[in-house]
Amino acid sequence: MKKLAFLIMIAALVAVFCGDSRANSGIEMKDGRGTEMTAEMAAPAASEGQTAESAGAGEPAPYAAAASQGGTKMLTKAEFLKSVWNYEKNPKEWIFLGDKPAIIDFYADWCGPCRTASPILEEVSHEFADKINVYKIDTQKEKELAAVFGVRSIPLFLYIPKSGKPTMMAGIARTKEDTKKMFIDNINKFLLSTNQ
Repeated sequence: MKKLAFLIMIAALVAVFCGDSRANSGIEMKDGRGTEMTAEMAAPAASEGQTAESAGAGEPAPYAAAASQGGTKMLTKAEFLKSVWNYEKNPKEWIFLGDKPAIIDFYADWCGPCRTASPILEEVSHEFADKINVYKIDTQKEKELAAVFGVRSIPLFLYIPKSGKPTMMAGIARTKEDTKKMFIDNINKFLLSTNQ
């Protein structure tokens, strides 16, 4: 019962803090268990795409190579505007620019749960390489992108179907195995079931 009350309190805080009057794109908010939360999207700007981060290696791989082999790809504002959503051009309407569904991992290097999720998401990105793109946004470097989505706590994952509104989910599961299962279940539920 305490867990449920805590989750409801967190969901309420996220819903309150994630609103911003600059845009009204209506992204669905859910916690890690899929409990629905609502929040309005903010609308500032994005940077230039760089490289994919190898899990644990720290060595970036070229962006194009990572796209063909799977793997997570770092996004800057410019690359986000080009590949995901140009909110400068369409601040009030979500128009996904990608060629296949995507997940965006909002993270920071200092965040323990983010460090836990990163290699798991990297592994999942290779398993689903032909079906989805997996992006990462460093909230410490790309503060404007974090503000656009009202990011207040991390890790935060944005599931973007090929058509329709994205769904945002916060947190990871208790174990690595459950976290991987969470990613796979969410990919199948939010990205692939609407994309067949």
